Amino acid sequence: MKILFTEPKDAVEVSLVAVDETKVVENERGQMAVRLGVGKPDEMTRRKLLLLARKAVKTAKEHKLSVVALSFKDFQFSSTKDISDRELGRLLAENFFLAEYDFTRYKSPPKGGFPALKTLFVTNATAEAKKGFAEGEIVAIETNHCRDLSNTPGGDMTPSILADAAKHQLKGVGVLVTVLDLVDIKKLKMGLILGVAKGSAEEPKFIIAEYWGAGKASKEGPIVLVGKGVTFDTGGINLKPTNALLGMNQDMSGGAAVIAAVAAAARLKLKKNVIALVPAVENAVSGSAYRPGDILTAMNGKTVEVLNTDAEGRLILGDALTYAERYNPRLVVDVATLTGAAIVAVGKRFSAIMTRNQKLEDMLRELGDKSGDYVWPLPLWKEFEADLKGVHADIANVQGGGSPAKTGGGAIQGGTFLAFFTTKFPLWAHIDIAPRSEALPEDNLVKGAVGAPVRLLVRLIENA
Repeated sequence: MKILFTEPKDAVEVSLVAVDETKVVENERGQMAVRLGVGKPDEMTRRKLLLLARKAVKTAKEHKLSVVALSFKDFQFSSTKDISDRELGRLLAENFFLAEYDFTRYKSPPKGGFPALKTLFVTNATAEAKKGFAEGEIVAIETNHCRDLSNTPGGDMTPSILADAAKHQLKGVGVLVTVLDLVDIKKLKMGLILGVAKGSAEEPKFIIAEYWGAGKASKEGPIVLVGKGVTFDTGGINLKPTNALLGMNQDMSGGAAVIAAVAAAARLKLKKNVIALVPAVENAVSGSAYRPGDILTAMNGKTVEVLNTDAEGRLILGDALTYAERYNPRLVVDVATLTGAAIVAVGKRFSAIMTRNQKLEDMLRELGDKSGDYVWPLPLWKEFEADLKGVHADIANVQGGGSPAKTGGGAIQGGTFLAFFTTKFPLWAHIDIAPRSEALPEDNLVKGAVGAPVRLLVRLIENA
């Protein structure tokens, strides 16, 4: 899709009207036109505005319109006048492109091809708005790359393929990509990654993407983003139920998100140093798979008692967080489809965040609201650490064994486990994106991955 600011040619007019219903009509010139219902304009909010932008594109695609025109002024409401032209341009571009996306790689095209909005003319856009559109397009394109990776079936998305995809996505944008193989991972004594990877014929990879936008000589430490890269999760010997196996190709969405965030930061030419780390493995079932009761030794020497092989994401992230120490980061954020318990706790409309720094929590919530990648906090009290006390090792990967009581709170236990590996960081936050791994009907997006939380991460890089 192209967004143009020139005089519309052969375009179907899309205008916003103060009614609930959307209609396709014939305008006064006898041409097809779309009247997009916005409800009561004075009740417009930032959240509704993002959905409205998506609705405009979704409606065009539903009616197989390839060229449409709309006015920037139509999206300026009195109730959202605090949004600057540049910010509004960015939000519109992000959500136009997110709504235009479809994952059709494995589908046979219908006669005439898949519905696609090829050109979107935006009239009455100011110079500042056009700057925002350019920024939003970059963020959305990288978010859609993330969605492509997440939607790819597990058989076509192995650790090696994910590493190659990262190289391709980051090629030519000023990002240094290094991929550590099995030999390298063994040399680093990343016992948690090695343990999870044992059951698969696919060897693990450790993907490192470095963007030095502020220069390596900068006195300010980099931001390190750590993303879970489980390319398919069977649950291991603690095998998942049949229905729960569906969608487990998306268990590398955290890894895809941090790669996309670094790519966007580089293409935006942000004056920040950002590192993405992605431990990539397949959690498979075989005679060589790691077992419940196994004790693994992490890269930092901490021993971990495996009580459930389906709690593998926190294991590989533990080694990745230890590796992050060598960058002396000022901020570390890990992103993972970590727990189904997060969905139980918060539903599917936002991701769960956990941090022990109130200012960072507040910043993530504020930037989540601004970007549309909404988040909500769960507590990380020190008391939760007792739940993961090991019997024969330092810690356990799930509650049990030496735990004083069954307390529930599976999502919090996942964050608590990761906290054991973050004591050397001045700032750290965990984002459990399991609740936002799949689009809801109300999102005005196609079924499948939504690309959370790429937009939030880019905002964090810009503001941290």
